[in-house]
Amino acid sequence: MAALSLAPRALYEEVAELLRQRIFSRELEPGSWIDELKIAHDYGISRTPMREALKVLATEGLVTMKVRRGAYVTEVSERDLADVYHLLSLLESDAAGFVAQRADDAQMDELKALHQELEDAAQPEQRDHERFFEINERFHMRLLDIADNRWRNQMVADLRKVMKLNRHNSLLKTGRIQESLEEHRAIMAALAARNPQACTQRMQEHFSNGLEAAV
Repeated sequence: MAALSLAPRALYEEVAELLRQRIFSRELEPGSWIDELKIAHDYGISRTPMREALKVLATEGLVTMKVRRGAYVTEVSERDLADVYHLLSLLESDAAGFVAQRADDAQMDELKALHQELEDAAQPEQRDHERFFEINERFHMRLLDIADNRWRNQMVADLRKVMKLNRHNSLLKTGRIQESLEEHRAIMAALAARNPQACTQRMQEHFSNGLEAAV
């Protein structure tokens, strides 16, 4: 009985992840209507797990449900972005300061290795916006993991999903990848110096500049 009760949940979560990735890749663009029937048919599922998946994405802010009109990919306003970046700045700068004080040498080495991957991905001859963004996110999430506050991690994960709706705009701004890399270098220098105040400030500057590029 337990296996049967878990199957529907696993299915709608799988569908939610498939839709989530289609939204992040812009296959389903902001403001576009989500054709529930067609997608359910394409996936070979009934409308029930499809609707449950959309409820999950609506809770995350990726989908907006409109009465008698269905589900739409959320369009993020400038106000939305400002609010999201403000909260991310508060949460992640606090985590950075904590890591500067408390991280052990092995954890610092992990962050250095991730930063080196970021450096490599930013090289002109092999620059890949998607790869740079993926490594950048891994760096930020690893820093949060080291700070070890699961409630903060959960909030940041949800906020970053909304931020991803606009990521292409910010990544494609001329020179933004190089600017972001320079900001990461400053964060790493503050971490290496074990300076929590500097880490907090550098991370706040990183998000402030990120918001400017995003709007």
